[in-house]
Amino acid sequence: MIKHKWIIPATERLGFKLAKGEVVRITDVDGAQVADLVAYRADDTSERLDPGVTMDALHKMKVKPTDLIYSNKYRPLLTVIADTVGQHDFINPACRSEMYELLYNKQNHASCYENLNMALTPFGITPPDQHYPFNLFMNTVIQPSGDIQIKKPLSKAGDYIELRAEIDLIIAISACPCAESDCNGYVCTSIEVEIV
Repeated sequence: MIKHKWIIPATERLGFKLAKGEVVRITDVDGAQVADLVAYRADDTSERLDPGVTMDALHKMKVKPTDLIYSNKYRPLLTVIADTVGQHDFINPACRSEMYELLYNKQNHASCYENLNMALTPFGITPPDQHYPFNLFMNTVIQPSGDIQIKKPLSKAGDYIELRAEIDLIIAISACPCAESDCNGYVCTSIEVEIV
């Protein structure tokens, strides 16, 4: 049963509350589209999803169903319930306008940093100096040399990940606006979000 359903248009964002025990399904509508996801504890927004802590707690960089996503205080926030892709990213920060200036010589570019800030504003969350999201569908490849490559996402149209809230959360998601690289296959598309 679907409780709520939204479509995040290409380059846009969404903020919502997810109650303990609820499951959110994030679907890549057309394929090869990254969705940056951040999560904050609803009753104490000093506690938030932390990719570094998650990798530390799990001793790995890739998640699978039954794995937990941890907060900056080493407490479970979300559980991976289902995942049809199996390739997401924990190491890259949210894109921001300064990144586009440095890497692509683009000024005042839309960004996940601004999208996430706008999505969180109605919940009274002050913008952090940077967002470190769970980058859904992002295909980051680390070479044996240590070089990092962002390749086209492996997600196809209709692929999804489902996450269950372990406590009451505030969630924000950005449909990444980067069309300058393989990050989104050079084309930005929409993301579907359902509370199921």
